[in-house]
Amino acid sequence: MILSFRWYGDDDPVTLDAIRQIPVVKGIVSALYDVPVGEVWPLEKLQALKNAVEAKGFKLSAIESIPVHEHIKLGLRDADKLMGNYCRSVLNMGKAGISVLCYNFMPVFDWTRSSLALELPDGSNCLSHDDAEIRDMDLSKGTKGLPGWSAGYDADQLRWLLDAYRDLNAEGLWSNLERFLKKVVPAAQEADVKMGIHPDDPPWPIFGLPRIICGEASLDRFLKIADVPHNGLSLCTGSLGVLPENDIPKMVRKYSALGRVHFAHVRNVKIGGPHNFNETAHPTECGSLDIASIVRAYAETGFQGVMRPDHGRMIWGETGRPGYGLYDRALGAMYLAGLWEAFTAARP
Repeated sequence: MILSFRWYGDDDPVTLDAIRQIPVVKGIVSALYDVPVGEVWPLEKLQALKNAVEAKGFKLSAIESIPVHEHIKLGLRDADKLMGNYCRSVLNMGKAGISVLCYNFMPVFDWTRSSLALELPDGSNCLSHDDAEIRDMDLSKGTKGLPGWSAGYDADQLRWLLDAYRDLNAEGLWSNLERFLKKVVPAAQEADVKMGIHPDDPPWPIFGLPRIICGEASLDRFLKIADVPHNGLSLCTGSLGVLPENDIPKMVRKYSALGRVHFAHVRNVKIGGPHNFNETAHPTECGSLDIASIVRAYAETGFQGVMRPDHGRMIWGETGRPGYGLYDRALGAMYLAGLWEAFTAARP
């Protein structure tokens, strides 16, 4: 297992020098943030990113993410050209020696929260999701003003996208995901890049948009579309874990034993009711998920992939990118490393 840490590049207030002081972190997860969605990621930029990470003593363990253009998800006329560009980006990853790619197929919105700074009883703050607040959000001005979406689509663009996805529906989105996989997975095999789809976050429809990667049945369906090792999962405990019916330790054992989990996002959440949750510290006692059993499942199935602590709280007065401060994620990394050491040492 390669314990890693998300880093947003030179503009990230959490620097590589700071991450170096977390003794258990060996890998960095990052991306190219200046390449427009749909364009080819240049080999020289990927190599420069890798060189910058390696100069600080880390391995560039995963790319998170090469965004999938909305026209691919909608199956529009230029989808084939855009998928060709995606294939070239994946091939360039392989040439640069970067072997794991996380991506998602969520329409319009990536992870969605109603608050980026819910205050917890201990004085820390965290990301939270209240479906009633989501339903009441005003989309008349586009994505500007939404939590986590200070830039993006204007009102006309957003209205067109929402209408287009409603016409497409969930089965149409599945069809376009299958088309994407049939095109891109062969490139991943050629490049020896392991692709891991990230579950929908949250794993239910929002703003009338379909969500399709939500639980065990959908993960089974997804893996069967391209039933090869390079087509796998970025299994996020926090995304899937907000649905009580998702048995996360069971899912980890199932998919890790099959060798289809390439990237493990491990974080805890506290479920407050149907479609209502907040993120919390990583330890089991802090939330609704049994993080110890989850890590044990990875250890006992011989997981060899990339693992990282996921969203953290803001603690000790820290400010910065919501969910991606230094201190709480560092605590999470140490917690995961301790569990891993205990469970791997106990193996015969």
